Amino acid sequence: MSKRRIKKVAIIGSGIMGSGIACHFANIGVDVLLLDIVPRELNDKEKAKGLTLEDKVVRNRLVNDALTASLKSKPSPIYSQSFASRITTGNLEDDIAKVADVDWIMEVVVERLDIKQQVFEKLEKYRTPGTLITSNTSGIPIKFMSEGRSEDFQKHFCGTHFFNPARYLKLFEIIPGPNTDPAVLEFLNEYGEKFLGKTSVVAKDTPAFIGNRVGIFSIQSLFHAVKDLDLTIEEVDKLSGPVIGRPKSATFRTVDVVGLDTLVHVANGIRENCPNDERLELFELPDFINTMMENKWLGSKTKQGFYKKSVSAESKKEILALDLNTLEYRPSKRAKFATLELTKTIDKVVDRFKVLVKGKDKAGEFYRKSFTALFAYVSNRIPEISDELYKIDDAMKAGFGWEHGPFQIWDAIGVEKGIELMKAEGLEPAAWVNDMVASGNTSFYTVKEGASYYYDIAAKAQTKIPGQDSFIILDNIRKTNEVFKNSGVVVEDLGDGILNLEFQSKMNTIGGDVLAGLNKAIDLAEKDFAGLVVGNQAANFSVGANIGMIFMMAAEQEYDELNMAIKYFQDSMMRMRYSSIPTISAPHGMALGGGCELSLHADKVVAAAETYMGLVEFGVGVIPGGGGSKEMALRAQDMFQKGDVQLNVLQEHFLTIGMAKVSTSAYEAFDLNLLQKGKDVVVVNKDRQIAVAKQHAMLMANSGYTQPVKRDDVLVLGKQALGMFLVGTDSMEDSNYISEHDMKIANKLAYVMAGGDLSEPTRVTEQYLLDLEREAFLSLCTERKTLERIQHMLTKGKPLRN
Repeated sequence: MSKRRIKKVAIIGSGIMGSGIACHFANIGVDVLLLDIVPRELNDKEKAKGLTLEDKVVRNRLVNDALTASLKSKPSPIYSQSFASRITTGNLEDDIAKVADVDWIMEVVVERLDIKQQVFEKLEKYRTPGTLITSNTSGIPIKFMSEGRSEDFQKHFCGTHFFNPARYLKLFEIIPGPNTDPAVLEFLNEYGEKFLGKTSVVAKDTPAFIGNRVGIFSIQSLFHAVKDLDLTIEEVDKLSGPVIGRPKSATFRTVDVVGLDTLVHVANGIRENCPNDERLELFELPDFINTMMENKWLGSKTKQGFYKKSVSAESKKEILALDLNTLEYRPSKRAKFATLELTKTIDKVVDRFKVLVKGKDKAGEFYRKSFTALFAYVSNRIPEISDELYKIDDAMKAGFGWEHGPFQIWDAIGVEKGIELMKAEGLEPAAWVNDMVASGNTSFYTVKEGASYYYDIAAKAQTKIPGQDSFIILDNIRKTNEVFKNSGVVVEDLGDGILNLEFQSKMNTIGGDVLAGLNKAIDLAEKDFAGLVVGNQAANFSVGANIGMIFMMAAEQEYDELNMAIKYFQDSMMRMRYSSIPTISAPHGMALGGGCELSLHADKVVAAAETYMGLVEFGVGVIPGGGGSKEMALRAQDMFQKGDVQLNVLQEHFLTIGMAKVSTSAYEAFDLNLLQKGKDVVVVNKDRQIAVAKQHAMLMANSGYTQPVKRDDVLVLGKQALGMFLVGTDSMEDSNYISEHDMKIANKLAYVMAGGDLSEPTRVTEQYLLDLEREAFLSLCTERKTLERIQHMLTKGKPLRN
């Protein structure tokens, strides 16, 4: 890593993309200067206030309005609203000289070469030599942008293409210009991965680079196939969504979100600038797309696209879908295919592909046509857009949210099988694929000694994918490093004396087998190892306890068994805290209910920035029963100060549970005291999370970790707090803000967090609070309303409020 440091950046252009990028730099602690043009005329509000074009509030109106709109958007572009203070706004006339003080200038203005060149000409007058300067273009050739600029400018200039939204999509394409210093590319590649939390891909300066070249081809291919196969847009979205590891928005909903005009702009750019593309005809726009463009049916931004929200005659909200034959909207229909039914029992997406391409129905035909077209296309893009095949897969996964890239899907089907299917569709792979198979290489990827290798076309051999040394890929070590396994977990040896416990249950729910595995892992670590990480690399850390098990016991009135199960959960969480080895939790994605409780009891949490953590048990009619209610009372008392503020602090922690608050990022979890400042840490790049967690476990072990002493000093406020809570819940029920059953749940939680109805503030043990918690949880499980909520959750997949 070079000694270059990024302390401050300037973002030129405050549109959706510019403001989003500014927010993401603020997310990682960088100071941002966000600049835009000066308005040329007053708006009505400014005229009414008697302002002039010289007033600062007017001159900075465009940038301030854009940033304000971005900060209000959902999902939020910023980890915590407080981070917005790291962004300073200004305009390109009054404040352009300030770019002399930044370490990186990024242009994010309109996609017009002439305007970009004008901006660069202005910037060069104030830019300090040696400062990085990049463009966030999505397709304009980099070589044209820096023409006429100084040698130092060209040396430090390249493209740095973020995908929108910048916070959430991981692809960071770096596109060199003709004179870019290789050291600049090397720095940006590492900075993107390490600091911005991205998948950095150095691309070639070809139209649409890597991600959009393949992504737009894939969408355009489906646009043409939809009519050939007589499919509806709902059917295509069903076939091209989560079932094959793609986002829920699939194809047509994604286009609605991105904007049809954006897609058409990129597709036209490829068609006009890639005359030698063998599938150029697919970038021609179908008639229905041209009609939609004429009608300005561009998607979400115009309130209608392939889908349209409507209100029926009965005042019910409904989603209408566009019939591509009549170009009229009709109620959307549920799509169903026999081939998809065959995959319902196959949990891993990668194992579904072989089944999908064998389908005898329209779905099977769809997959054979779409996959083979994709395989042929990406094989022919090497070496045009990339010399290495793994970069294409990385770009599609990080930029479009695909779980598997094209070559990984091809591997899952079988390289030779893929070629066979291709030929049946009248397609041919690139010559290098046939050469690869002929030389005895039958897969694009292999795993050796825990590392991933790819087929290097130039070397005609498997080569280690660079940049893996800072990662631990559990898929690569699961079999070779397995120490223990049951139906709920796998325990792997991470090396250096550290074990990892990985959930293997559906949705990573926590049930009996997971708890047994956790206790076994702690046993193993205490006996022969130095520390334990609890982490996985699934979509979510854990959605909580196995409520199906709780429902069955409660419905059968097996209360003794349920009491034992809850106590086992509590005891396991306490073991996380009071074992003789350091325990690290590594949550990411959803860490709800029991998943949150496990993290609350770890010695340290190494959370991914995108962690959505919360105690959500109220939604199914109970309180947190695995130590969560106890822990929030304990954390509240640790924040107590003298005087009335004690009740306020306790109330805040009570409301965190009572309102089922879920953090929208790991940083927001600090605000809820679900993560603790000074103890827990955040990792922006989730790919590094297990490796970082391992490092913290080693550090704690090597620093002389000793088993903590169980707490017997937890201050509870008794009747003083209980009275406050009961008055509050009674008032809310009287005002119809909560139901009678909600009040009952809240009062049970109040009793636990107050420490019961003790006559005065008292010091108690953690076990005292756990016993109150378990008793309250069990009593709620006897309630009919609770069982109804749990049953609704199990059948409908979301909590029932009543």
